[in-house]
Amino acid sequence: MVFESKAQPALLVLVFAAVCVMSAMALVYTKHEARKLFVELETLTRERDELNIEWGQLQIEQSTWATHARIEQVALDRLSLVRPQSTEIFVIERP
Repeated sequence: MVFESKAQPALLVLVFAAVCVMSAMALVYTKHEARKLFVELETLTRERDELNIEWGQLQIEQSTWATHARIEQVALDRLSLVRPQSTEIFVIERP
């Protein structure tokens, strides 16, 4: 009986030490994962911001290319279109 009573506290200390080591390892692992996810979040945030800037630039470019003056100039230069005379315009009304 003397042997059992001395071994029991030593076993408890060993179990508690193992639990503490496992807890510490779990803490280190979760901290590492959190840092990796934070770096990924920052990368994706930066990429989103760059894409938003590019989207804004493309919208400005599209509005520039779609102005009436630009379309008319392309029609005149590239397609050789001309404005019709007023005598060439007919209005058809629906009955």
